[in-house]
Amino acid sequence: MLTQSQLATLKAAIIGDPELSAFPNNADGAFAIAAFLNLPAVPDFYVWRTSVGITEIMQNGFDWTRVDNLTVGKARIWEFMTAAGTVNPSQPNVRAGFEACFSVEAGDQSTRQAIYNHSQRLATRMERLFATGIGAPSTDHGVGPGTLVYEGQVSFSDVSDARNS
Repeated sequence: MLTQSQLATLKAAIIGDPELSAFPNNADGAFAIAAFLNLPAVPDFYVWRTSVGITEIMQNGFDWTRVDNLTVGKARIWEFMTAAGTVNPSQPNVRAGFEACFSVEAGDQSTRQAIYNHSQRLATRMERLFATGIGAPSTDHGVGPGTLVYEGQVSFSDVSDARNS
């Protein structure tokens, strides 16, 4: 459910878009607008994922030998970060933890990038409406993706509520 502020922002976005504002203000129009807003943002807008499984990261492009090279302190950080089985890369302190663990040696760069590649995704048009940040693919040091303020699919009832608020 959207907040009153988010409903107002959505309403303004619909009114400001000639294609969206042309849809009738009824259930069919709300369904059509919701379907449009649930498509990928154009142009592409990358955001940090809010939940990434450690298995996904460590089994796809991750250099396991880099873990073996960690100091005791860094290994403890990595172990603690990954113990729950998921991480939330949208949190700056989590990205700082990635940087702290894999920051010194030249081989760490590809490991960091493998982590960041799994830590981002493309936003929908609705998510882009509320996201903050640059929205570019992640660089080596985790710079680029935006942060989600609203996450998920918008419903036709949210669109209807926004249009009628």
